[in-house]
Amino acid sequence: MTKLRHLVWMLIATGALVLSTSQGFAQSRPDADEPGLIADDGYQLDPEWQKQVVYYRTNEAPGTIIVSTAERHLYLVQGNGRALRYGIGVGRDGFQWQGLVTITRKAEWPDWTPPPEMIARQPYLPRFMAGGPGNPLGARAMYLGTTVYRIHGTNRPDTIGTAISSGCFRLVNADVADLYNRVPVGTKVIIRQKPEL
Repeated sequence: MTKLRHLVWMLIATGALVLSTSQGFAQSRPDADEPGLIADDGYQLDPEWQKQVVYYRTNEAPGTIIVSTAERHLYLVQGNGRALRYGIGVGRDGFQWQGLVTITRKAEWPDWTPPPEMIARQPYLPRFMAGGPGNPLGARAMYLGTTVYRIHGTNRPDTIGTAISSGCFRLVNADVADLYNRVPVGTKVIIRQKPEL
């Protein structure tokens, strides 16, 4: 009886240790990049993050992309006071940025090579991952200027509307494919921390 009780306590302790270790590992992965996870294409975005035509006042030319990190929206200016608005995931605290860049390259089902700075922060990441459904860059990527940042898809649609990335802007795969088809290389991209007044 004593051996059985001891065995039960050992199993409980082992289970608690495994649980605390897995929770600690999950907490050490704040960017929610999950290489190999296949996106749930049936995931339903909250209406706030769904692609839609909205009224949008700007002096920017049609075809310009405006990223509002505070709102967690990406706008593709259409002209006549309208824009296509997409819900996005943005950089977490310390990884948000602003500026003016252009799309310098586009790729379908892009390969992913995390930069050395990202590997240093998250050593569990692969050094290279071929493009495909399990790749965290998702179905499409648009590379921003000479930075390491991109507008890209995701295999984690549940992260849209959050501030969780290492500085890139992520959209669900259907939305990034739609945007990709609408904009050429050379498109002006404005990244703002605060909404335009």
